[in-house]
Formats: sequence, C-alpha cells, structure tokens
Amino acid sequence: MCVHLADRLITDPLGWIYLGGFEEQLSSHDGINKMHGWFRKLLKTRGSLSIQNKKDEIITKDSVTSAGSLSYSSASPLPAVPPGKSPSKPRQQQLVLASEQRWKKKYDLFVCHSSTDSDMEEATQLVLSLEAAPHELRCFLWHRDACPGAAVTTEFGHALEDSHVWALLITPSFVQDDWCKYMMHQVLAEGPMSNRMIPLLQNLPHTQYPMELRFYYYIDLSRNPHRGHNIVNKTVLGYLENLVKEELKSDHKLDESERISQKETSKQCSTVTSTDEEEKQTLQ
Repeated sequence: MCVHLADRLITDPLGWIYLGGFEEQLSSHDGINKMHGWFRKLLKTRGSLSIQNKKDEIITKDSVTSAGSLSYSSASPLPAVPPGKSPSKPRQQQLVLASEQRWKKKYDLFVCHSSTDSDMEEATQLVLSLEAAPHELRCFLWHRDACPGAAVTTEFGHALEDSHVWALLITPSFVQDDWCKYMMHQVLAEGPMSNRMIPLLQNLPHTQYPMELRFYYYIDLSRNPHRGHNIVNKTVLGYLENLVKEELKSDHKLDESERISQKETSKQCSTVTSTDEEEKQTLQ
C-alpha cells in the first residue's frame, strides 16, 4: 500500500516537491502513521492555496472595477450651470448676438471717417478687428459697403438709420472735411445725448476737438489701438445687451397686463353668472 501511494505521489505534479521527504519517511518504523499525517497536511495545504487564489482573483476583479469606474468618472463632462446662476460671458455674448433686437438692424456699428489714406487704413483695421472672432460684429465702411452708383447722401442715410451704434474717427483730416462734419451733425440729430455714438480720437490735439462733442466721452486710439478696439466692442455689446433687457422687461409687462385682464374678465364673468342665478331664484 505504501508503494502504491508513493507511485501516485511521484506522478502527481503538485506532490513532486515533497517526493524526497516522502521516501525518507517510508523507511522509518512508524512510516505509515507519519505518512498518513503528512498526506492530510498536504491536502490541507493545497486546499488553503486554492482558497487564497480565489480571494486574490476577487480582489483583482474589484480593483479593476474600481479603477475603471474612477477613470470613467474622471472622463465624464463637467456639470451644467444651475438655472439660478447667471451664464458665463461667452454664453451671454452668444445670446446677445443671436437676439431678435440685434437683427432688426443691418449693422451693429457705422464707422464715419475721412477719405485720406491714413484714416481709411485706421478705419479698416478697426472694422477687421471687430468683425473677426470672437467679436463677430457687423460693421459699415463706406468705401467697402456702399453700393456703386447710388447717391452718397441716400446710401449714408440708410446705413446710418440701419445701424445700432455710430463711431466717429476724429482726426485732423476729419475736422477739416465738410462731409465728415455733416455726418457728425446727422449722428447728433439721430441720437442726441445717447450712448449710441462713440468718438474715436486719432493723433488729434485737444484744442482741435469739436465743440459739439465736448459733453461726450471719447476713446483715444493714439495710445493703444488694440485696447481701444476692445473698448469699442464692449460698448457695442453693452448697448445690444441693454436692448435685450428692455425687450424682456416689455414682454414681462405685457404678460402681467394679460394676466390682469384675464383676472378681470373672469371676475366679470363670475359676477354675471351670480346675477343670473339670483334673478332665477327671485323668479321662482
């Protein structure tokens, strides 16, 4: 019996590491008893090893699952802004640019300048800066957008009426040009003491500043043109934003008036109904 057990252990790959100790134990006097205890110990060791391997597999699966969920949560998008909070500036700008009030006019900004090369170049740089992303304003330049063959006064008058804000590029050439002075007076007549006009100074001494504009703030482009362009953009967007706010206020007032009228109508109807019921009861 001992020989058959030894043969089985020799052919078992898991018991190969115990073969030498097993043969030594067979040669002892109580080899059978010791062999029986050793065999039980071997089976117990193998059982504990299988249990430990299962635990390791479970731990490995849990760790992989938790790591996968962590990577998924880190890659998930950021939560949206709650409805109670105000939108961010880019979002607010998109709402203003897409508003119905803005598209009621063809242009956001009308640029008035003289016909000298330097003034035309400065006006073109301003318009290109405002029309490029992220500003994307609609500007009118007479030497670019005027219709060929049309009357100058008619073309300028239509563009002036179809623009939200007007910018005057005031230079030494501007104050000496009669046509520019005429356009300045037209702008003042169209929106006196309003925030729709933006005086832009370029290489002009303060002594030559037009007396008609002394009550208006101006932007000096001579110091920092890029900063001046940004201020013009903010001014135009601010005006458009105020238009949107006024529209929302008017819509709210209309809704309130409609609610009040509906309440009054319902009250009148209930009064008439109660009167009819009283008359019926009186007749009965």
